[in-house]
Amino acid sequence: MLVGEPSGGVEVFRARGLIFRLARYELDVLPLRKEINRDLPPLTDVDREGCNPLAQTGRSKLQNQRAALNQQILKAVRMRTGAENLLKVATNQKVREQVRLELSFLNSDLQMLKEELEGLNISVGVYQSAEEAFMIPLIPLGLKETKDVDFSVILKDFILEHYSEDGYLYEDEIADLMDLRQACRTPSRDEAGVELLMGYFTQLGFVESRFFPPTCQMGLLFTWYDSLTGVPVSQQNLLLEKASILFNIGALYTQIGTRCNRQTQAGLESAVDAFQRAAGVLNYLKETFTHTPSYDMSPAMLSVLVRMMLAQAQESVFEKISLSGIRNEFLTLVKVAQEAAKVGEVYQQLHVAMSQAPVKENIPYSWASLACVKAHHYSALAHYFTSIFLIDHQLNRGADEDHQEQCLSQLYDHMPEGLTPLATLKNDQQRRQLGKCHLRRAITHHEESVREASLCKKLRDIQVLREVLWAAHQRTRLKHSEHQEDDDLLNLADAPGIVSKTEQEAEMVLPQFSKVTVTDFFQKLGPLSLFSANKRWTPPRSIHFNLEEGDLGFTLRGNTPVQVHFLDPSCSAAMAGTKEGDYIISIQGVDCKWLMVSEVMKLLKSFGGEEVEMKVVSLLDSTSSMHNKCATYSVGMQKTYSMICLAIDDDDKTGKTKKISKKLSFLSWGTNKNQRKSASTLCLPTVGVERPHTKKKLSTPFSLLHSDSSVY
Repeated sequence: MLVGEPSGGVEVFRARGLIFRLARYELDVLPLRKEINRDLPPLTDVDREGCNPLAQTGRSKLQNQRAALNQQILKAVRMRTGAENLLKVATNQKVREQVRLELSFLNSDLQMLKEELEGLNISVGVYQSAEEAFMIPLIPLGLKETKDVDFSVILKDFILEHYSEDGYLYEDEIADLMDLRQACRTPSRDEAGVELLMGYFTQLGFVESRFFPPTCQMGLLFTWYDSLTGVPVSQQNLLLEKASILFNIGALYTQIGTRCNRQTQAGLESAVDAFQRAAGVLNYLKETFTHTPSYDMSPAMLSVLVRMMLAQAQESVFEKISLSGIRNEFLTLVKVAQEAAKVGEVYQQLHVAMSQAPVKENIPYSWASLACVKAHHYSALAHYFTSIFLIDHQLNRGADEDHQEQCLSQLYDHMPEGLTPLATLKNDQQRRQLGKCHLRRAITHHEESVREASLCKKLRDIQVLREVLWAAHQRTRLKHSEHQEDDDLLNLADAPGIVSKTEQEAEMVLPQFSKVTVTDFFQKLGPLSLFSANKRWTPPRSIHFNLEEGDLGFTLRGNTPVQVHFLDPSCSAAMAGTKEGDYIISIQGVDCKWLMVSEVMKLLKSFGGEEVEMKVVSLLDSTSSMHNKCATYSVGMQKTYSMICLAIDDDDKTGKTKKISKKLSFLSWGTNKNQRKSASTLCLPTVGVERPHTKKKLSTPFSLLHSDSSVY
């Protein structure tokens, strides 16, 4: 629950969490579910839960299909793992042949499931704005799915053992944490949903400091599904949870960007901002969590996703410039041509990145195809607008002559052989000839974009994409036919390339966690600077003493909690067992963990000559902290992406690592000889992270990330 929320917000969390579980049993509890939903208070901005599990929107149905596919992939992976294990131990040749046959069927099933998941990833229609009419759709990212996690038993035990407090006193706080996590599985597509995820991410920082020691495991297993392959990955480590929430924040920004109304200037500005923020979150995830065990969060994949978000932001910039209409003026057409060339250039770079290993194996083919389609489409637009101002406009005498000459010289990296900018502008024949060269090149790009779209089944099903590509192609062909002459076949000169230029470069916007104010659910445990998982304490000791003529026999120092200082060995408190350096946690049952020195002193003196009961704790010498080495369990998968990145060779008896030249594809997991050892017995080596100089420091109430948060 965020700061400023009423206490009723927690009840809403719990009630809607109950409905989410009941919703799984559609037929048995449907009447009960409707009854509970009717009695619930309406959702308000104050609740900020951004979650309605019963909302049957197109996006929620798509997420439900994704979750069902994840379960099917998990089942197929387990069956394949069992077949591989049987193949290892079987000695009968007939049995081995039968197992190989079953393995081929299982691999085929996995390939079909992967293609079906890819189809969901390109189902961009449900994410687009309802006002979309005649624009190429943008690509959003789907949210990562997860399994339920029960914090109650583990956290209660840890509170009792580490903090020497009754864990049942924190049942409400643990319930709040679990309800918040449940709400984060279905955030709303707006700023409230982003704040919900950011609030949970910040809350995880408190939870990590309170309950996750750097030297041992807590026994909590976090499971998240890869958004691109559907393969589940499990870890006994909160870092997987934090990284997955960051990924979902970036994915939610992409869904917000595609939902913006691109028919208005405000909508396009919002889309540009959303995609830039998505790129910033994904880049922050790549730099902070460097060895994630999931393909969709690998550094190579995140780099491609960042490029894709920036490309879509740049595309929205071009749409914003051309939204009000492109005036048939020389300088305006030059500007629009260079803007279109910029969009085509970034999409061409994106397509090249998508075609490289290791992401080539697992990036949806439809995404790479759409990037190629857009690269050709916007390159064609750049040549088309260039041809318009060359063919339709005459050189204006006077002050504009120098300006137009300068614009044409800057439009090309080099002029065609035998032509100069000023001479070309003055010669009508040369202008038309060069303009028709641009038209022919534009037609070539249009034909290539249509061909690429027709080769991908998923893109062929997007009607608006076909219509936009066809209309642009026909417009260019019509312009070319109007100026086509018989001697055009004699001139086979190719139009020069257009230098890309933009008035607004798409840039990453770093996540601003400090804007989301979050209260530590477990602040009753005491100030986080002292009462954390990496500090060890003695059990609370009860001290009974009397004030001698108003004199305590000791002084106090420090802030929240205060510390006993300058203790008189002969005083009543010292005789009762008080030691210098003890921290006062309660006086006469009053919690003093958050009281200042003056407040504690006033409380002590208020009892006068009465006997005072004071509880104190002492800080033990903490051992040197070790990096948190954790086992990664990729269900049915003996080797995770992080192990592939670290090039761990299980069969190398010398223990040395060797470079792996080729990344394993989705369907080759578990078939390699190096994967015959269980990943659950492997610990990843510690790797440090070098912060980039341009990275801004995030101001949060505490360090969001553990000192070894870069290691999984």
